[in-house]
Amino acid sequence: METRKAEEIFKEFKEHSIAEFFKKNRQMLGYSGKVRSLVTVVHEYVTNSLDACEEGNILPDIEVRVKQIDEDRYNIVVIDNGPGIPRTFVGKALATILAGTKFHRYVQQRGQQGIGAAGCTLFAQITTGKQILVKSGTGTGKAYSCNIAIDTIKNKPIVANLVDIGDFKGLYVEGEFADVKYENSDHGIYEYLRRTALSNPHVQIKFIDPEGKESVFVRAVNVMPERPKPTKPHPLGLAVNDLLEFAQMSQSRKLSAFLVDTFARVTPNKVAELKEFAKTLDFEKDPRTLTWPEAEELIKAFESVKWIAPDASQIKPIGEEQIKVALKNILDPEFMNVVERKPAVFKGGVPFIVEAAVAFGGTAGKKTDEGYSGSILRFANRVPLLFDIGSCAITVAARDVQWKRYNIDIDTQPVSILVNVSSAHIPYSGVGKESIAQEEEIIDEIKLAVMEAARGVQRYVSGKLRLHDEENRYKTIMRYTKQLAQDLHEITGKDQKKLEISIEQLVAKNYPKVTEKELPKKEKEEEPEIEEEN
Repeated sequence: METRKAEEIFKEFKEHSIAEFFKKNRQMLGYSGKVRSLVTVVHEYVTNSLDACEEGNILPDIEVRVKQIDEDRYNIVVIDNGPGIPRTFVGKALATILAGTKFHRYVQQRGQQGIGAAGCTLFAQITTGKQILVKSGTGTGKAYSCNIAIDTIKNKPIVANLVDIGDFKGLYVEGEFADVKYENSDHGIYEYLRRTALSNPHVQIKFIDPEGKESVFVRAVNVMPERPKPTKPHPLGLAVNDLLEFAQMSQSRKLSAFLVDTFARVTPNKVAELKEFAKTLDFEKDPRTLTWPEAEELIKAFESVKWIAPDASQIKPIGEEQIKVALKNILDPEFMNVVERKPAVFKGGVPFIVEAAVAFGGTAGKKTDEGYSGSILRFANRVPLLFDIGSCAITVAARDVQWKRYNIDIDTQPVSILVNVSSAHIPYSGVGKESIAQEEEIIDEIKLAVMEAARGVQRYVSGKLRLHDEENRYKTIMRYTKQLAQDLHEITGKDQKKLEISIEQLVAKNYPKVTEKELPKKEKEEEPEIEEEN
């Protein structure tokens, strides 16, 4: 067999754009499965709208319309009342992969990769060949309309039909997508929007489904959540490579100044402590000349020093009161308990906060043919996660809780377990952003939060179970009162009706909680004769 030379082989060597890559690997963006693909489109546009409204300090009003055009072919419209997109940026914002205002910022946001909306444009293009229609304006008469697409060879936007339009405020995007399917299920658009309203009680969402049915998720609170601020990584959790990358980007002239300027909780006093553990390291040197062995020594010093927890003010979770309002508005449970953990750190020095709630009764859980089963409501920075359930850190942690210890059965009871992870950087397990990577630190925090929330519900559920047992015992005893009264009548000759009343009153005294509502009101008779005989 004749061998081939390297020069011949490398004639086929070619550089590809990131847009070309995702065109051939659309499943990596979440476009795998017809139902999931349709939800992904809505998810990307809605999260962009929420982020934009919050950046503009505007209470979000979002409208989502889904219209079926043909089998597995739908038209999607998403409208918001946000600040809009300047016309000079519309192509880059909605039709350039890995371009945007989020990826390079160390700040908590729903989207963080610069792929979402551009991915929708690409998906429409490769399934229908249609461009995305965009309308945007600030409400001051400078609105415009255009069509956008992606030049996948160059990963460059194509903007066409750019014209001025009448007064309009916000952003309007409309696209036609094929190889998708609408489904009214736990993994459908309606459920996604319901959960979005649950984790964002300040938003109002109107949804029009393919049958023309209109659903409105009413705003539960009229207060905007406080905007997250840019944060710094915490020294704990940093790897050697992380430290070297930060050092290469530093503008500081000294290593000591670099540490103070770049990382949270590092002060000059803390640098003095680090010097005691990294005695061979020159803290006066240029951080850009830091070597791998020196970085390893510094990482070990980080692990030897006691640190204050990350500053929680840089991370904005949903909030205990907001979760309670949202759960009441959406699930109306009989009882609930909400927990917010203190900030923790995972790999890379990234701080995060876990919130958990356990809701019992009402419309919590899911109805089944046998009765009920529990549900796990997963969120990352307020965004619902509907897919990739089994691989998510939230599912793993929640399933690992020994629920029987809390008198809770998530397989047979109406229970909803809500978990929200907030961070400047969520470690998603894939580009589709549907599950959180199983980082050990995150799983541990979620588990602790869920167990704490479950303890609060345990007392209520235990009381409910005790009452249920008492009701069963009470009903069992009451089934024999007539027979007992008849037997006593035959033995004593006393009035059978009075004996029956006396027995019922005696039973009632022993089961006061049950008989408060169940025992019928009767005229007061003479003192129970059974008691006298006893």
